[in-house]
Amino acid sequence: MHFDRKELGVILGLYGRMVAAGEWRDYGISSLREVAVFAVFRRTAEQPLYRIEKRPRLRNRQGLYSVVAMDGQILKRGHDLKTVLRVLERKLIRAVD
Repeated sequence: MHFDRKELGVILGLYGRMVAAGEWRDYGISSLREVAVFAVFRRTAEQPLYRIEKRPRLRNRQGLYSVVAMDGQILKRGHDLKTVLRVLERKLIRAVD
């Protein structure tokens, strides 16, 4: 399982804005059999602040994409990646204000 080019473009666009705001500093990508994960970090040696996950098995249920916080709480789940990532964009708006 992996993210395609269009999905990575959307994710990296958000990542770039968060880096420019000073919120995020590093990322990691994992491609496993059941899930693709894009993890974002404030510092390299820490646990990820958020994980953006793609799980094809959930396509017909809760949705293909999810954003998971550091504590394991699912912040948003859905079928459209841009809609799911809005939960993180709201945090960007608060950080800039």
